[in-house]
Amino acid sequence: MKSLFSLLVFVALVAAAALTGMTYLPGAWYEALAKPEWTAPNWVFPPVWTVIYVMIAVAGWRVFEKEGLRQSLIIWAISLQLNAAWSVIMFKEHEIGMAAVNISALWISIFAFISLTWDTNRIASLLFVPYLAWVSYAAALNFAIWQLNAQV
Repeated sequence: MKSLFSLLVFVALVAAAALTGMTYLPGAWYEALAKPEWTAPNWVFPPVWTVIYVMIAVAGWRVFEKEGLRQSLIIWAISLQLNAAWSVIMFKEHEIGMAAVNISALWISIFAFISLTWDTNRIASLLFVPYLAWVSYAAALNFAIWQLNAQV
């Protein structure tokens, strides 16, 4: 029962972070931006993020269950905060460059989590690999949009 409760806590934490993405949607401002031709359609993002958020929650829970509050779980929490902040920076504040800085830090935190958990909790580590791949795509997209819409 204790394990189920802790899983629900991790799901709630991730859901709270995901809420920022549901609160600050791309909207008309984003639609008006120049984007590269390889930009995924908007409908792709919600289902992909839903699956990734579930994986993030399970990975954090697995680390907590096995190791407790350790460095890897702190990195997990930092990545969750950076993830939540990105939507605010990009879609609320319209700061494409700052969003690029944020997503770079997010990418580093995801990679750090994978590295820290690789030997101690391989499943948690592997659950973050699709997250790293998706954030790599999102970062490339963020940087391309920044470049295409730079004010001269």
